[in-house]
Amino acid sequence: MNKKEILDAFWFRHACKEFDKEKKISADDFNYILETARLSPSSFGFEPWHFIVVQRKEMRDKLKNGAWGAELKLDTASHFVVALSMKSVRTKYDSPYLEKFMKEVQQLPQEVVEMKSKIYENFQKKDFNLNDDASLFTWATKQTYIALGNMLTASALIGIDSCPIEGFNPEATNKILKEEMGVDTDVYGIAYMAAFGYRKQEPHDKTRRSLEEITTWL
Repeated sequence: MNKKEILDAFWFRHACKEFDKEKKISADDFNYILETARLSPSSFGFEPWHFIVVQRKEMRDKLKNGAWGAELKLDTASHFVVALSMKSVRTKYDSPYLEKFMKEVQQLPQEVVEMKSKIYENFQKKDFNLNDDASLFTWATKQTYIALGNMLTASALIGIDSCPIEGFNPEATNKILKEEMGVDTDVYGIAYMAAFGYRKQEPHDKTRRSLEEITTWL
């Protein structure tokens, strides 16, 4: 794939408001999209995310109660994702979860775990002032958005449309996730939603500021 093909995919991508309900993404293609999320980078490599693929109509209908910006997408998208970010119980520097993660997932030896934990503690306390639950969740959500960007781009590269969604009430949606979908909201909170499928109609021409306006070279 050359540079022109990649840029063509960026021109192709748009926030699709309504999908063609008759067209479905294949299992292989959607697993590829999810794999690009799984392989996304994150600060310290801690992967503070979880993705719920909501396919059942009754579950999608429940989400409408908290998601005013997602109703048409919930009705028409081939696949619909609710992205969750970890809360401080898992992302604070001294959480048992992170120690286990470094040992079992990152496969680090004990001395490296201890060193990395100290660096991470300093990062939280001094560099970014991540000293309360709200700031830690915001930080984790920033990491989760990296996966979103990769999923949107990966989709466009194979001709699949998408729409990132923030048109929802977090409190109402987290309540639905807890009561209807079994999400432990002490551990996770919603970061964003994203819909995937095939466009029903062509979008308006893409508009962007010039490269000169958005960049400074020093």
